[in-house]
This record gives sequence, structure tokens and C-alpha cells, in this order.
Amino acid sequence: MSTREKIKRFLDLFNKGSKVLVVINADPDAIASAMAVKRILWRKVSEVVIAHFNTITRPDNLAMIEYAESGLVSLDSIEKINHDKFVIIDSQPDHSEHFSGFTYDAIIDHHPLSCDEAAYVDIRPGYGACSTIMTEYLKAMKLKPSAKLAAALMLGIKTDTADFTREATLKDILAFQHLYKFADMNIVTKVERALMTEDDLDFLSNAIKKRKIINNRAFFHAGIISKPDELVIIADFFLSIARVNWSIISGVMGKKLIIILRNDGLRKGAGNTAKEAFEKFGSAGGHKTMARAELELKLIRQEIKKVNQKALSHWIICQIEKAGGKKIE
Repeated sequence: MSTREKIKRFLDLFNKGSKVLVVINADPDAIASAMAVKRILWRKVSEVVIAHFNTITRPDNLAMIEYAESGLVSLDSIEKINHDKFVIIDSQPDHSEHFSGFTYDAIIDHHPLSCDEAAYVDIRPGYGACSTIMTEYLKAMKLKPSAKLAAALMLGIKTDTADFTREATLKDILAFQHLYKFADMNIVTKVERALMTEDDLDFLSNAIKKRKIINNRAFFHAGIISKPDELVIIADFFLSIARVNWSIISGVMGKKLIIILRNDGLRKGAGNTAKEAFEKFGSAGGHKTMARAELELKLIRQEIKKVNQKALSHWIICQIEKAGGKKIE
């Protein structure tokens, strides 16, 4: 099916009176893609609201929201009854329990297919970013993106492909090339320079001191955390260490153990490894080079006697060492 045909099917879901809620796990790719949905539906529906369920703390994400004027609201502030159409983008309904409670009319994503329960589904695992898919939508509709939207989509592509070094395709490059003509590059520069706060530096310093490197895999368990985004910063940083080809960074938030996985993409699958190691304890999955697990501590307690920082760190290492290196299918 061509992109034009897909767009027609997508637009057929809505009418002038539709009140659309776009639900995301906010990161640059998801934010930009949701902004593109809002542009596509402009003047075709009554309203479009973009709602995120995660706490946004990363400086680059906050900068993108500020400079691109994405208009995000917290999902906690949303009254479901005020909306009659629901779209999920850059994720799928089973990726997080926070997506539950809605019956989705449309799913648009680039992660491996795990849930296609919607009237309209466009899932393209071969794409490096969801922003690339949405750029193709805009091009097919002959819609010129605003300077801010183009900048946001560029950032979405750059972020999810790690500047075209991770799972990037020719389609991602062509989309980026198209957006470059319209983007406000000042926004791109400002967002990319917003890497970390002083608190993040303290967190990084602790991670460096307490890291463990085993079989070229860097591990760090932070104990109790308040911001999961800190784990992502450390995971990305540790992968820049010479001879380290995996980073596995974890922390406890509430009743969950959150684990971030990154690798160099050579012969190994982070998503498959996460599933192999952790799926029986909660949600786990991702791409070849990046993955995430959110595990129930009560389930882990059935495996280990004590759930303290030392015991969890040891358990994670054991689970990864058993499953590490699983090839992506």
C-alpha cells in the first residue's frame, strides 16, 4: 500500500467534529511525530491534544519542548470523556501500562510489531525513526512543515539513529535531507547542546566510580532513583568507553526496577537480550542497539532472597551474562 493510500485510510478515521488525543512516551522522536500528526489533522478535526505519561527531565527533551512549542500536556490532566479518537505514535499499546485505558483508533510506529489492535496500523520496523514515517506523510500530502516542526522532526531522526550511526536507512537520510530545507537550525543547535544538568554530572560521577565492566559490558546499578532519564544519559555515555560494547544501567523507582540497555550494534540484539533476560518479570524489549525493561520488584523477590542494591546489581549481571549476545531475528 502506498503512503498516499495509507494517509487516506488514516484521515478516514476522523471528521470535523473529532476530538483527538495523541498519547506518547515523550522523547524527541515521539514529540516530533505527534506534532506532525497535529499538523496533518489541522482544520480536519475539532482539536488535537498531545499527552505524555512520562516525567520529562532530560535537558534536551525540555529544550525541544520549549523551542519547538510542541504544546504537550500531562496524561494525568486528561479527561478521557473529552476525546473520541485516540492515536498512539512511536510506541504500541503493550509497550507500557500507561497506554492502557484507551481503545486506539490508530497506531503509527517504527519499533518491531508487538500489538496491532487498532482500526489503522502503520508499523515499519525497517525505519530508523518514526519521524521519518511522518515526514513521508507530510511529503505525500504536499504539506510544507513549519520551521519548528521541521527542526523537531530532524531532531527526532538524529536522536533515534544516533546521528545516522544506529539503524539508519536511506529513507531516514532522504527524510532528513527534505526537512533541512525548512528547519530552523538554531532550534536544532540549542536542543543538541542541552545535554545534562549539574545534578546529572553528580550522578555521572557516581556511576563512573561504581561501574563494573565484565566481558566488555559496563554495568551500573544506581539504587533508588527519581529520574529514569538519568539512566539513559549514563547508558549512552558508557558506550563511548573504549572496548565497551554494551552498557546496562539500572535503578529502582517506586515498585519497579528500570533497566536501560545499549550496545554497538555488531552481531548483538539489545531488544532480544532484554526479552530473554527480563520478560518474565515485566515489560522488556527494544531495537537491536537499544532496549528497556521495567520489572516488578515483587516478581524479582521470588528469585532472590534480598532486594537491595547489591543483590539487584548481582542479579542483573547474572541475567545479562546468561542472555547477552542474542542475535536479532
